[in-house]
Amino acid sequence: MNEPHVIQILIHIAGAAALLIWAVRLVRTGVERGFAAPMRTWLRHSAKNRLLAAGTGMGAAVLLQSSTAVAILVSNFVSKGGLAAGTGLAILLGADVGSAVVTQLLMVRQPLLIPLLLVVGVTVFLRGEGSNTRQIGRIMIGLALIFVSLDMIRGATEPMISNPGTQAVMAYLGRDLLTAFVIGAVFAWGVHSSVAAVLLFVTLAGQSILPVSAAAAMVLGANLGGGFIAFVLTYSAPLASRRMVMANLILRGSGAALTVFVIAVVPDLLTQLGATPARQAINLHLAFNVALAFVALPFVGLITSVLSYFMAEKSGPNGALDVASALDPALLDRPQRAIDCAARELLTMGQKIEQMLIAVEPLYDQWDAATASMIVDQDKAIKQTHLDIKLYLARLGQKGMDENLSRRSIELASISSSLDSASDAITRIMLDLAKRLDMQKLQFSPQGREEIHDFTDRVQSNVQLALNVMMNQNPAEARELVAAKEKVRKVEQKLQRSHIGRLREGLVESIETSNIHQETLRALKQINTAFSMVGHPILLKSGDLLKSRLA
Repeated sequence: MNEPHVIQILIHIAGAAALLIWAVRLVRTGVERGFAAPMRTWLRHSAKNRLLAAGTGMGAAVLLQSSTAVAILVSNFVSKGGLAAGTGLAILLGADVGSAVVTQLLMVRQPLLIPLLLVVGVTVFLRGEGSNTRQIGRIMIGLALIFVSLDMIRGATEPMISNPGTQAVMAYLGRDLLTAFVIGAVFAWGVHSSVAAVLLFVTLAGQSILPVSAAAAMVLGANLGGGFIAFVLTYSAPLASRRMVMANLILRGSGAALTVFVIAVVPDLLTQLGATPARQAINLHLAFNVALAFVALPFVGLITSVLSYFMAEKSGPNGALDVASALDPALLDRPQRAIDCAARELLTMGQKIEQMLIAVEPLYDQWDAATASMIVDQDKAIKQTHLDIKLYLARLGQKGMDENLSRRSIELASISSSLDSASDAITRIMLDLAKRLDMQKLQFSPQGREEIHDFTDRVQSNVQLALNVMMNQNPAEARELVAAKEKVRKVEQKLQRSHIGRLREGLVESIETSNIHQETLRALKQINTAFSMVGHPILLKSGDLLKSRLA
C-alpha cells in the first residue's frame, strides 16, 4: 500500500469518525431542545427507590445517547437539593447501562433504515409546525447520519485489513492491553462521547482491524473516559454534585481497569460473549455496565457517605472577598469596552437572581428566616446594581456613540429592568407567599405542591438558558428561549385549570391555599417572561422576531 493511498484512507476514516461524533451530538441536541423539560421532571420523580432511579437514568441515556448529559442534568438536581446524592448515583449507574444499550441499537444494520430516516426526518424538520416536531426531525436525521458514518468507517477500513503495517500495530495493541485501555479512555475524553468511541472501536473490531482483546480494552477505556467527561464538566458544581459524579467515576474506572486485568489473565472469557469479535466487544460493554449497576446499586448510600468523609466541605476564610463591579468608569471614553462591562454586570445580576429562585422554592415546604433574610439582602443588592447599570449607560450616552452601540445600550438597560422585575417577583411575591404558608400553618395538596415544583423547575431551566444566551448571543438558543415563553404560558394556564378542578372537588388543602397557589404560578410566569427578554434583541437583529404581534 503506497503512502498517498494510506493518507487517503486515513482522511476517509477521520471524516467518517467526525461525522459519527457530530451525528451523535445532533441527536442529543434534538432531544435536549425538544424534550428537556419533561425529561427533567421525569428524572426528579425517580427518587422513590433505587431501581426506579436506575431505570429512569437508563431511559434518559437512551433518549439522549449520552450518560454524560444525564450526569449534568442530575448534577443540577443534587446541587439544588431536589435529589439525594445516593439517588443521583443510582440514576448515573442506570445511565451507564442506557449508554451501553444505545450502542447495541446503533450497531443494527438495516439497508432501508438510512434512506427512510433521512426522508422522514428531513420532511418533518422542514415542514414541522411546532418546535418539538422539528426536533423529532433533527433526531431522525442524526440517527441516519450515525448509520451512514458507520458504513463509511467500514468501507474506509477495508483496504487496511491486509496491510502489514496495520496488522503489526493492531497486533501490538492486542498484546499490550494497558496501552489499548489508555487509548480508549483518551479518545472517549477527546471526542466527549463514549457512545461514539465505543461504536468506532466495535466497528474496527468487526472489520478485523482491531484484535478482539484490544477492542475490549479500548471499549473499557471508553467507560473510564466517559466518567471523566462528566467529572470535568461538573468540576465547578456544588460539592454534593461532585461527590456523586466522583463516585460514578471511581466505580466505572476501577471496574473497567479490573475487567481489563481479568481479560488479560483469562482471554477466553470473551468467546462466551458472542460469535464475532464485534459482538464480543459490544456485549462486553453492556455486560460490564449491567454488572456494575447490579453490584453497586445496593450500596449507593454507603458509597456517597464514605465520599462525604473524604470530600468534606472546607471552611473558607472569615472574611469573604467582595465581588468587584464590572462597571469601570475609566472605560466610558471607549464605548465598546464600556458596553461589554455593562453586559458582564448584567450576567452577574442574572446569576444572583437564579440563586434567589433556587433558594426561595424550598421555603414553601419549610420556612427558614436566615434564607429569607439572604434573599431580601440579595434583592437590595440587585436593585443597586440595576441603578448603577442605568446610570453607567446614561453617562456613556453623554459621550456620544454610533447607532449600533446606542441601540445595544438601550437593549442592556431594558434587560436590566426586566431582571429587576424578576427579583421583585421572587422577593415581593414568592417570599411573601411562602411566609404566609408558614404563619397560617397551611399546606398545598400533594398534587398542587407537585405542580408548583415542576413549574418552578421548568422556569429554572429557562433561566439557565437565558444566562447562556447572555454569554454566547446564539440566535438558535435565543429562539429556543423565546419559544419557551409561550410553552410556559400554556403550562401555567393548564395548571390554573387543574387547580380550579381541585377546588370544584372540594379539596380542603386546595381551598385554603388557592390564592397562594395561583399567585405563585403567576409570579413564576412573570420571572420566566423577564428572562425571556434576553433573547428579543438577538432575534430582532437576525430577523426572527417581528416588531409587532398585531395582525
